[in-house]
Amino acid sequence: MQYALLYHQTAEVFAARQDPEKRAAFWAAFLPYMTAMREAGIIVAGAGLEPPETATAVRLNDGQRLVQDGPYADTKEQLAGFFIIEVPNLDAALDWAARYPAPAGAGVEVRPVLPPMNP
Repeated sequence: MQYALLYHQTAEVFAARQDPEKRAAFWAAFLPYMTAMREAGIIVAGAGLEPPETATAVRLNDGQRLVQDGPYADTKEQLAGFFIIEVPNLDAALDWAARYPAPAGAGVEVRPVLPPMNP
């Protein structure tokens, strides 16, 4: 089964991954985790995301496109990146999520991926 591991971070954690003085420590904790997933052969896809202030949100209202700079929701945590993994079951996906070396203010949401739809 495929699961999305959605990594959420606070503004402070986003800042740490780009701060020249804190960047090395942030990535030193994350890269071994990512390497372990790659070596286990479970990664289907994945990407890190730029900070929330680089986002553009689009909504439709009465057929009109509304565009807003920055994240639509004003929340404490924002989506930082994701992996799609292929593992036997939810327990295995949760095990990989639990291995994430989450800094304070970060967490992982695990969500099943919909199977491909036949038109």
